[in-house]
Amino acid sequence: MPTARYTVNDVMTKTVITVTPDTEFKEIADAMQRWEVIAVPVVADEGPVVGVVSEADLLPKEEFHEHPPGMIDQMRRLGDTAKAGSVRAEELMSSPAITIEPGASLPQAARLMADRRIKRLPVVDADGRLKGIVSRADLLKIFLRPDDDLAAEIGREVVDRLFPGSHRNVKVGVTWGMATLTGHVPDAALIPVAARLAQSVKGIVSVDCRLKDPESR
Repeated sequence: MPTARYTVNDVMTKTVITVTPDTEFKEIADAMQRWEVIAVPVVADEGPVVGVVSEADLLPKEEFHEHPPGMIDQMRRLGDTAKAGSVRAEELMSSPAITIEPGASLPQAARLMADRRIKRLPVVDADGRLKGIVSRADLLKIFLRPDDDLAAEIGREVVDRLFPGSHRNVKVGVTWGMATLTGHVPDAALIPVAARLAQSVKGIVSVDCRLKDPESR
């Protein structure tokens, strides 16, 4: 069945802007603006990732710049008010960093981002060392695969394997990621399987399975 298994390593950005625990607020803000990123991993002495500083970690300083937090705000938003007075990455960062390994699947990364309500994940090896970063946008790259490539994979990995003697009777078309399977196959019981496997091909948006058995001609 479909053998292509795309992982975080396939879509992640491998050149990553990082800061150290001692990097000061203004340097962090400048790096984010210059490189157009919304978060930077914090790495100590080229070692493991110890945290992440995001735009959300920097905003309290602006929020409370002109109007220092009152007693109620200080009690209700201890984390934010503490960050408003912070000046270095080690004080601003969210720690421990929520990370993922390069070999993790794209659904795993998507679920982790959704569960933790974050927009990107540092990608680390078994020792916690930074290998890249993966964002929500990176996970969507898989849907940019050319339609011809998607059709070829469905033909090769689904049709040829399920219906080896009848593959010439099946046509696969893909338009804007939407696959259509038409034709006649010898085993009607395998038609739902074909539809399910075609849908599992990375980059496929939807499947319209119109396969029929010979008796329905």
